[in-house]
Amino acid sequence: MNIQDSAKTRTAYAIGQAVPRKEDPKLLRGEGRYTDDINLPGQAHAYILRSSVAHGRIKSIDTSRAKAMRGVLAVYTGKDLAAYGTLQSALPFKSRDGSDMKKPGRCALTTDKVRFVGDPVACVVAETLLQAKDAAEAIDLAIDALPAVTLPEDADKPGAPVLFDDVPGNVALDFHYGDSEKVAAAFASAAHKVKLRLVNSRLVVNAIEPRSAIGAYDKATERFTQYSVSQGVMGLKAGLTNTMKVPPEKMHVVTGNVGGSFGMKAQVYPEYVCILHAARELGRPVKWTDERSTSFVSDNHGRDHVQTAELALDKDGHFLALRLAGYGNLGGFQGAMAPQPPTLNIVRNVISLYRTPLLEVSTKCVFTNTSFVSPYRGAGRPEGNYFMERLIDYAAAECGFDRLELRRKNQIRKSEIPWKAASGATYDSGDFPAILREALEASDWKGFNKRKRESKKRGLLRGIGVGCYLEVTAPANKEMGGIAFDSDGGVTIRTGTLDYGQGHATPFAQVLSEKLGVPFEKVRLLQGDSDELLAGGGTGGSRSMMNSGQAIVEAAAKVVEQGRQIASHALEASASDIEFKDGRFTVAGTDRSVGIMELAQKVRSGTIKLPPDAPKSLDVKHVSEGSPSAYPNGCHVCEVEIDPDTGNIAIAKYTAVNDFGTIINPMLVDGQTHGGVVQGIGQTFLEQVVYDEQGQLLSGSFLDYAMPRAVHAPDFAVLSHPVPAKTNPLGVKGCGEAGCAGSLTSIMNAVVDALSVYGIRHIDMPATPQRVWQAIQDAKTKQ
Repeated sequence: MNIQDSAKTRTAYAIGQAVPRKEDPKLLRGEGRYTDDINLPGQAHAYILRSSVAHGRIKSIDTSRAKAMRGVLAVYTGKDLAAYGTLQSALPFKSRDGSDMKKPGRCALTTDKVRFVGDPVACVVAETLLQAKDAAEAIDLAIDALPAVTLPEDADKPGAPVLFDDVPGNVALDFHYGDSEKVAAAFASAAHKVKLRLVNSRLVVNAIEPRSAIGAYDKATERFTQYSVSQGVMGLKAGLTNTMKVPPEKMHVVTGNVGGSFGMKAQVYPEYVCILHAARELGRPVKWTDERSTSFVSDNHGRDHVQTAELALDKDGHFLALRLAGYGNLGGFQGAMAPQPPTLNIVRNVISLYRTPLLEVSTKCVFTNTSFVSPYRGAGRPEGNYFMERLIDYAAAECGFDRLELRRKNQIRKSEIPWKAASGATYDSGDFPAILREALEASDWKGFNKRKRESKKRGLLRGIGVGCYLEVTAPANKEMGGIAFDSDGGVTIRTGTLDYGQGHATPFAQVLSEKLGVPFEKVRLLQGDSDELLAGGGTGGSRSMMNSGQAIVEAAAKVVEQGRQIASHALEASASDIEFKDGRFTVAGTDRSVGIMELAQKVRSGTIKLPPDAPKSLDVKHVSEGSPSAYPNGCHVCEVEIDPDTGNIAIAKYTAVNDFGTIINPMLVDGQTHGGVVQGIGQTFLEQVVYDEQGQLLSGSFLDYAMPRAVHAPDFAVLSHPVPAKTNPLGVKGCGEAGCAGSLTSIMNAVVDALSVYGIRHIDMPATPQRVWQAIQDAKTKQ
C-alpha cells in the first residue's frame, strides 16, 4: 500500500467516522466466549440454596441428607465461610450528625437471619448441576419467620421490623447536603412554591446474559483464578482479594465476552466466595451459572427512590432554591456503591443545566426486606434529571408559566460557562439554549397542535413532552494505556475498562489509528485479564472513552517519543531532527522516512543496532491519572398517543438532540442513545418490581415482569450538537447513560401533557394501561 492509499484508509477509520463494530461478525457467528461457554477439566458444579422467607431467624440447617446423596462433593453453610471477609460498601459517607454510615457486613452465606427472598443460605457442590440441585432440595432449613418491611417510606417508622440489630430504624445513612437555613429563607421569600412527591420505581436489571463464574485454585502457587462476568477485572480482583483475604498477586480474574450489565455485574457476589472456597477445598474448578428465575432475586435491583421535591421561584419564574427530601431503598444488604445514587449522585445531577442558586438534598438510605439495590444504568443521573424536569412542568402548570419559557428563563447560557453550580460542580462546556432550540425545531413542536387534532379524530389523546438533561459522569480514576507492537504485525491496546456491549474495540482503535497512523484493522483490544493490566477503573459512569481514551492518547505520545529515538538510529539522524506525522518518522527537510509499523518490525528482528540507553521497543505500559467528570447534556422531545378507553400508550414521535462532545464513532453513539431510550421506555411504561406485605416477590418472572420489545420502540430522530469538553484531550463527554436521562423525563412529561385535559398534573412510573385508565376514571369522578 502506498502512502496515498494509506492516508485514505486512515481517513475512513478516523475519529468521527461511523465505523462498524469490530466484534460484531464474531458475535453474530456465535463465536463469542462468554463465561458459561468455559468448561475447565475436572470442574464440579455449584448450586445455591436460597431463602424463600423474606425475614426470619435461622433455627437450624441440617445438611446430612444432602451430603450423602450421589455425586455430592460438599455442602457449605455460613459457618464454613466464617474465615472470609464480609461484603460491604466501601463508600466513606457520613450522616448529617457526623456519624459514619452504618455498614453491616454481608456474609457470603447468612448465618443468623435471612433478610430477603433469595438470601443465600447454603452452597451445594456436586459432579453435575442436576445432582447439586437435587441435594439442595434435601437440605432441611428451619426458619422462624418475622414481620417484613418492603417500602422505604415504611422502613424507619416506629415499630417497623428491624433488619440489623446495630442499625436502629433501618437507617444506614441519613444523608444531607446544602444550607438548610438559606434554603428555608429562599422558600419563605418566594413568590411561587411547588411541591411534588416523585417515585423512581424499582427495576430488575435483566441483562441478556445471566451472571456466571468459575473458581479455580492452584495449590502449588496458592493462587486463585476466577473466570467471571464483570465490568472490569481490576475492580473485581480488588473486591475478591479483600473478601478472600489474600494478597493481590494471589488473585487472577479473567472476563471474556459479557452480555450486558448496566451496573449489576460490577461487584463481588456471595456465589463467587462460595466457588473459590470450594475450588481450594476440593482441589478442582467449580462452576456456577445463574438461571433467569433466580436472577430476579439474586442480582441487585435498580432505582427505588422516593423524593418529595420542592421548587421556589420568584414572581417572574426565576429559580431560587431546590429542595429534596426522601428515601433510597438499599434492600436487604448494602451493595458496594448502593448509597451513592440516591444521595451524592442526586446532588450532582438534579440541578441539571439550570441556574439554581441553592440546593438541599436529604435522603435516608434504608434497609428493607427486598433484594439489595445497586447502581443501574445512570445510577442517580436519570433520577436526578427526572426529579427536576417533572418539577419544572408541574411548576409551570401550577403557577401559570409556559413550560418552555420557564426552561429558557432558567437555562445557563453559553456566555456564563464555566458555571459553578450549587452542587459544587463546574460546567466547562455546553450550549444548552441552542440545544433546546434545535430539539424543538427538529421535533416540529409548532406543528404539534395539528397532530393532536388528528389524534383526537381517531379517539386518542396526544401529548408532547420535553426533557432537558445534564449528567455528571464518574470522576477520574487511574487507567492503563498499554500499547504493544506484536510479533505477528498487530498492535494491542491494553486498558482496564471493559466492553460489555458498548463496542470499545472500534472507537479505541480509531483513536490509536489517528494518533499513531497504525492500520485500524491491525489493532486489537485486551481488557479482560488482570495479569495483563497495571490499573483499571472498569466501565461505568459514562467514562470509558474519557479515561481509556486519555490513557491511549498519553501512551501514544510516549510511543512517538520512543519511536523518535529509535528512528534516529534507523535513519542515522539526531532524534531532535525526527518528525512524526501520519504514521511515519521523517528526518526534517528530507525524504528519508520510516513507517511506524516497519520500524516496529525492524526493532523486533534486530536489524537496527541500538545503544544501551535507547528504548528497546516501541511498546509502552502507561498508567494515566484519568480525566475529571464531564457533562454530557441534551434535550429529548417525545410525543405519545393514549387510548382513554384502555389506558394504552404508544410513542408516536421521538427526537433527541445530544451534546456528547467530540463524537469518536457516531454509529455507536446513536446505538447507545437508542438503548438508553428503550430502557427508559421500559421504566416509564412497563417495568415494576412488586412485593407483597410478607416480602414475597410478585413480579419474579417474565410472566409478571414486562420488558420493552421492538414494538414499543419508536423511530428515533437522533441529532448531535457537540461542544467539545475542555477537561480531556479528546474533548469527549460520555454517552452510555444519557438515553435514560432524556427518555424518563420527556416520556413522562408527554404522558402528563396528554392527560392534562382531565386536570391530571402528575402520574408516577410506570404509566401502565391500568394506572393510566384508573387516573382518568378518578379524574372524571372529581370533575
